[in-house]
Amino acid sequence: MKNLGQMMKQAQEMQDKMSEVQEKLAQLEVTGAAGGGMIEVTMTGKNEMRRVKIDPELTRSENLEMLEDLLVAAVNDARAKVEARVTEKMSEITGGLQLPPGFKLPF
Repeated sequence: MKNLGQMMKQAQEMQDKMSEVQEKLAQLEVTGAAGGGMIEVTMTGKNEMRRVKIDPELTRSENLEMLEDLLVAAVNDARAKVEARVTEKMSEITGGLQLPPGFKLPF
């Protein structure tokens, strides 16, 4: 029974750490860019977009298609950076424990 108690205590500690990391991730801001910085997108650790910065040169009508493409690229860049930071923070909690494919924390 000692082992079960120990496991429960460890699970509670992990859950507490997980809550703490989730709070930190909500405050985290990551900026993705495209077009050499002509477009920047800032997102939180919870993938909420906070800001979009667009170089005024791109707002001319002849640049519309390029603007659309760069915006998509900047959002994808920001999202990839957020995902990398989330993975990094979660591995700190799990001690590098490799989770099965498709299994994501937090639950």
